[in-house]
Amino acid sequence: MLLPKFEYHEPLTVDEACQILGELGQKAKLLAGGTDLIVNMKKKVLSPTHVVSLSGIADLKGLDSANGTVKLGACLTASEIAQSETIQKSFSALSKGAASLGSPLIRNLATVAGNLVSARPAADFPPPLLAYGAQVVLVKSSGERVVPLSDFFKGPGQTVMDPDELLTQIILTKPPAGSGAGYFKLGLRKTLEISLTNAAAYLSLDPDGTIKTARIFLGSVAPTPLRSPSAEKVLTGEKPGEALFERAGEAAAGDSKPIDDFRASADYKKAMVAVLTKRALNMAFQEANAS
Repeated sequence: MLLPKFEYHEPLTVDEACQILGELGQKAKLLAGGTDLIVNMKKKVLSPTHVVSLSGIADLKGLDSANGTVKLGACLTASEIAQSETIQKSFSALSKGAASLGSPLIRNLATVAGNLVSARPAADFPPPLLAYGAQVVLVKSSGERVVPLSDFFKGPGQTVMDPDELLTQIILTKPPAGSGAGYFKLGLRKTLEISLTNAAAYLSLDPDGTIKTARIFLGSVAPTPLRSPSAEKVLTGEKPGEALFERAGEAAAGDSKPIDDFRASADYKKAMVAVLTKRALNMAFQEANAS
């Protein structure tokens, strides 16, 4: 399938990219890894008259770690994130989410910001990033704003971004000692698969071993990544254990809102939410104990 005709732009700075977006607005689409955009253009789902490549902007490709904060450049690939020692050490659930995205070829192209701005309900990056309390930096010619990732998604393919805004960074705060996180994904295959459902869990423990903070986020079971307040309520203030995690998994399944589709029934997805949440909590607890 041939691509539709378009005008190609390759800015070298964030300011230049924002200027182009400010002038073109909704006529333009950003190209980072291209794993979604190019496919949709070939299918004629999207036919932008202008494509703005971000590949020449060095500032979008860095990973900075200082003063307890890690900043991910928007154009870091899934492969780079999965292989980063900094991410593996401090944000293991994010590393696992990155490593489970698509195939090696896709991971070498797909970017973290692209995975977020596409706002696909089954995307791999949002649940672990949300569990870690991530924020995103949105920039345009008139200024920038920092938005909690929990406020970023509006619906399938929809975010709070304006047409002239560019997502430049994802900001993470390094978790304290006594905390951990886990991420699990279920698909019909082990690779090259869209999630039937996925789950990320974050736990921090008090010195006496009780759960001080719990965050549970689910993917592919609602129009946007879904937080499970019921599961978090079950966990908070309690001693970790298999029975507690099982109850939390059942509570998460109760909060989920999957639909029947050609991949699986809603009932099956709910059942798997319970299983994956329990597994993610076990992983989070093991990491919290070891930290």
